Amino acid sequence: MGRTKEHHAPSVALVGAGVRGLGYARRAAAQGARIVAVAEPRTQARADFATEFGLAPDQAFADAADLLAAARVADAVVIASPDPCHADQAVLAARQGYAILLEKPMALTEEDCARVITAVEQAGVVFAVGHVLRYTPYTRLLKGLLDAGRIGTIVSVEHLEPVGWWHQAHSYVRGNWRREDQSGPMLLTKSCHDIDWLMHVMGESPARVASFGSLSHFTAANKPATATDTCVTCPIEQSCAFSAKRSYLQCLGDPVREYWPLSMVTSDRTEAGVLEALRESPYGRCVYSCDNDAVDHQVVALEFPSGSTASFTMTAFTELTHRKTRIFGTLGCLEGDGEAVRVHDFVTDRSEEHRVPSLHGASAADGHGGGDDALVNAFLDAVASGDQSHLSSDARTSLASHRVVWAAESARRTGTVATLPHDLDVPPS
Repeated sequence: MGRTKEHHAPSVALVGAGVRGLGYARRAAAQGARIVAVAEPRTQARADFATEFGLAPDQAFADAADLLAAARVADAVVIASPDPCHADQAVLAARQGYAILLEKPMALTEEDCARVITAVEQAGVVFAVGHVLRYTPYTRLLKGLLDAGRIGTIVSVEHLEPVGWWHQAHSYVRGNWRREDQSGPMLLTKSCHDIDWLMHVMGESPARVASFGSLSHFTAANKPATATDTCVTCPIEQSCAFSAKRSYLQCLGDPVREYWPLSMVTSDRTEAGVLEALRESPYGRCVYSCDNDAVDHQVVALEFPSGSTASFTMTAFTELTHRKTRIFGTLGCLEGDGEAVRVHDFVTDRSEEHRVPSLHGASAADGHGGGDDALVNAFLDAVASGDQSHLSSDARTSLASHRVVWAAESARRTGTVATLPHDLDVPPS
């Protein structure tokens, strides 16, 4: 739904000018929003963002607190900063009256989520966490078929997140989300998308959860005897599936992959520039010589109050592609792969295929299957109209899915089955 003529084009400030922040800003500008300020501690990234969006020096801040603590300069703020910053920045923004689009996860602890919810509800501002999978054309197609009763009552679900071998190496072995003490557990920083999506599809919150998973492959124990600590010096690099040289040099000449993941490594778009960056940056390290502790595979078992069940698998050892889901109902079954949904009707014993009308790639560089564009559009509609209902979830909905993640992590670490509360009461902040 586009913004109506009586609604002005919202003004938007950005906190964080990295891949996600820049992507949100470009999408918002393309949909008519005015980008009026940015906060970004990296000097070059801040300058590049200001140049792209025509910002004056006094509209570009090195410290997010300087932007958010001053008088409100925009209708809305997009917060796409590192995960540990989310809660404090969202609370500041809410107190200043900004509508907020907050990159997932909402916060790293339940207490910080509670602070965000309290601030947002007291301020009465529009708020969304970036659960982009809810907004893809594929999800809307699949959810529409379920809501129309095409397979009856859902009994069980199988859902797979194929992270991709090189994506795992880039983000969760060498990159910013490799260590839980610097971001959070993999299930929160990567797969809270999927837990939220399952709850959205099922239409209820789980009652019990169990989980298993570990860091199995990307450890020193699996390092080949002749490997060195960096790919640019390694004698067996060419035969290694996780070669940083191969991964990043193959990005050159491809605008999508130059935007992500290469921009995380270097802004130099030459072979010499990439190799120099790999010599100096964490992204050139051997995947068996890093300080990572994020799991590389995990399964989660969910039981819902209705008696329905779901299983979720996250694994690094795939190509990077769309999620794959099988849903089993009393009148039929459904299988989807991000591009098409196939339904088999038990009454007629016939199958039919429904294809997504417009296809997008699965990665962040491709806009998460159209989810990024649709989320930004819904958020801008909500800001322009002051109506939260344009968005398919709110702060308490995000807390519910985050609680499932934390319960699953507790179950994984203790070897137990965790029971979840039936309400969404927010603990005192």
